[in-house]
Amino acid sequence: MISNSIEALIFDLGGVIISIDYEKTIHAFEKLGMLDFNSVYSQAAQTNLFDDFETGNISAQRFINSLLPFLKPGTSPNKVVQAWNAMILEVPSQKTDLLKRLKKKYPIFLLSNTNELHVPVVRREWSKTTEEPMEDFFTKIYFSNEIHLRKPNREIFEFVCEEQQLIPEKTLFIDDSIQHIEGAERFGLQTFHATSSESLFQLFS
Repeated sequence: MISNSIEALIFDLGGVIISIDYEKTIHAFEKLGMLDFNSVYSQAAQTNLFDDFETGNISAQRFINSLLPFLKPGTSPNKVVQAWNAMILEVPSQKTDLLKRLKKKYPIFLLSNTNELHVPVVRREWSKTTEEPMEDFFTKIYFSNEIHLRKPNREIFEFVCEEQQLIPEKTLFIDDSIQHIEGAERFGLQTFHATSSESLFQLFS
């Protein structure tokens, strides 16, 4: 049950609003010849290549070109994009219904570590669930590649709270990654670790 002291909500995207499966991307890259992809990229820790891509410090072309040497000869850039986007699944209608209900009571913000290849796919999946654009569900959307900051660093939470004049101890941050939850807590936000869709729905029941 959410505390009566909460005045605003900040939602993560992947794993909280939109369904994702990191294993699909790992397996897709393994099929392309990168057998150690799991050690290069994981939900908990990323190499500088992925960090730089998520903060918009390198282009999609540079990101793809940096991966090609680790893949089977002749692998096309399109195959790299397909493998990278394989993790993105559907947007459950129950999630958009929940957001619509919550927006009547709270200002709601989206704060996502993402990149320029994932965003169009996310928007496409969103449009399959509802004709209303993402912007209609949130007071403001913050994508890491656009603001050049990423979770769990303190600076990204500080940036959002200062821009929106949010009081951290009266703002609830919801994420499925424990390292992001811990970073938000260190900054002073209230947090909820969404380990499943069921736990998220129970929070707002």
